[in-house]
Amino acid sequence: MQIAIYAIREAEKWNCYLSLDVRVDLQWWYGRMGRVNERAGAPLVVLLSYRVPLGWAVEIQARFQPIPDMDRWERSDWQRYMYQALSPLLLQEPESSRSKWTALLQEIQLLDGTYLSSLIEKGAVIEGWDALVQQAELLIECMAGRALLAGEVEALLGEVAVSTGDWRAAAQLGVLLGRLRLEAGLAQPAPRDGPGWLRRRAMALRCRRCGSEAKSRTACAACGSAACAYCEACLAMGRSRACALLLHGTAGSAVRGTAGGSPTAALGRWGLSAAQSAAAGAALRFLAEPPAGGSAGAAARFLIWAVTGAGKTEMIFPLLQSILDADGRVLVAAPRRDVVLELAPRLSKAFPQETVVTLYGGSPERWKRGSITLATTHQLLRFRGAFDLVVIDEIDAFPYHNDPMLDYAAKGACKPGGKYIYLSATPPTPLQREAAAGRLPHAKVPARFHGHPLPVPQKLKMFAVSRCLQEKKLSPLLVRSLSASLRRGAQVFLFVSRIKHIDPILELLRKAIANMPIEGTSSIDPERAGKVMSFRNREIRLLVTTTILERGVTVPKSDVFILDADSELFDEAALIQMAGRAGRSKDDPAGRVVFAAPQWTRCQSSAVRQIKAMNRIAGKGGYLRQVQEGMGK
Repeated sequence: MQIAIYAIREAEKWNCYLSLDVRVDLQWWYGRMGRVNERAGAPLVVLLSYRVPLGWAVEIQARFQPIPDMDRWERSDWQRYMYQALSPLLLQEPESSRSKWTALLQEIQLLDGTYLSSLIEKGAVIEGWDALVQQAELLIECMAGRALLAGEVEALLGEVAVSTGDWRAAAQLGVLLGRLRLEAGLAQPAPRDGPGWLRRRAMALRCRRCGSEAKSRTACAACGSAACAYCEACLAMGRSRACALLLHGTAGSAVRGTAGGSPTAALGRWGLSAAQSAAAGAALRFLAEPPAGGSAGAAARFLIWAVTGAGKTEMIFPLLQSILDADGRVLVAAPRRDVVLELAPRLSKAFPQETVVTLYGGSPERWKRGSITLATTHQLLRFRGAFDLVVIDEIDAFPYHNDPMLDYAAKGACKPGGKYIYLSATPPTPLQREAAAGRLPHAKVPARFHGHPLPVPQKLKMFAVSRCLQEKKLSPLLVRSLSASLRRGAQVFLFVSRIKHIDPILELLRKAIANMPIEGTSSIDPERAGKVMSFRNREIRLLVTTTILERGVTVPKSDVFILDADSELFDEAALIQMAGRAGRSKDDPAGRVVFAAPQWTRCQSSAVRQIKAMNRIAGKGGYLRQVQEGMGK
């Protein structure tokens, strides 16, 4: 889009402003607001352009530097100044189109207080200032905690059925009031040290919505540029361009948790186990602490490192309640839509008096506001400073893990001085190091809710799957072990490293283990949801799958076999997550886990070591039933 840009001398200093509707600015400065006291003979406002591309206007504003002689400048001086400002931007345009942009220099106007009178005579002012103020207040309320492109602003207003008249005029008044902020979808980041146009030009444009570097350019009908940059990283959320308006609502300071963190209270109210209550109590104390460095400081973080099947969701209930009791807003972010849909009814049941909004791609609640927001991590790109507490579930999982865009979105969603809670059974290595060094407050939950130790993986040496398929023969030891699990009535997860191995493995299994319902599924299987449901219902007894089912699926009485456990595609975290499918039920807490591979790798050793370490910590903490029962004898 194109936008107006002007310079104004206020409080003896020149500043530069952008405007979605310059009529609002003129009435703000010269009209009933009485903002500027005109000094005789000196122009107070210089209208630099009515129609410069927004990305260019942002650049010119960022580079604007007051010059002592500006008070005495004539129109020709401002034209030279603007030509210098436009020159580096024109170099990005084809030579054939540069002349139309240099014509902008002829639009420069030096205005004074009498200019408003001429506009009134022409009928070119906004009538009904009080109505505009009301409209701005409505828009400010709707935009609180959000960062939206222009099309999304219109969709939001349409969804909530709020009439703001000309919303751009209302938005401009909100900007002048300091309660809304406008910027371009793409912009150069401010230099860290030292001024200078050369330094700024050397830095690539970055998306102000997702933080990604933007390298793609195309002709743009919206602003007229022949080389308008856009962001490919967040394209699925709507195109963020150098000329696209990104409107921000203001962020208030975060509230603190109301509870001091009593494990006994958490246990009594929410039915948590001793291990869960200890972790919840530590997190509650963290929430009650004042923010480090004052309310404007960066959001503080706390890690709940809980073994698979520990009941992480139930542990966050007292944390959410702590913030809700202080009239705060909370966000629970999960990496995938299926996890969000599973959590939604559990949160609604736990907090029946609260409004729970569920956000994911295509969600019908996209523009609703609630005290509890449950969202996939991609949806956080539309929020800025909205939440007092941000809980990120499965921080180690795809797509959040190792995605700077989603990390950027999560950091932007929290209010200044707000708090983060990270949940993970297998935290990324950097977080583990921070926790070990004491830089990241954390609590470990080393035991499952039923109080039994985690199943320790067993070794099974066999040929690689590729060799088994080449010879069209499965390892007899593997077949006997699988048959033993099926005879004991277990549901068997059989994990393989590659989708292409599923069908040929199925063929060999059906020959080796007759009269047993065996199926396979993967991320490309259109019938995956139905097969998983049949597996849960015991209509399928053995399911060959990939890491697509390494988390988020609980099947009572299940055993886990991991073929090619030495594969480079299975790191320590993946092995632990897959192993975590076994032993989750209190009726079958000692499910079997088998690492089948031709060799033993460091990742397998590390996974076993971490599982054993959690069992030791749980034993020492008195969280395991057999330890407690043994001590009582």
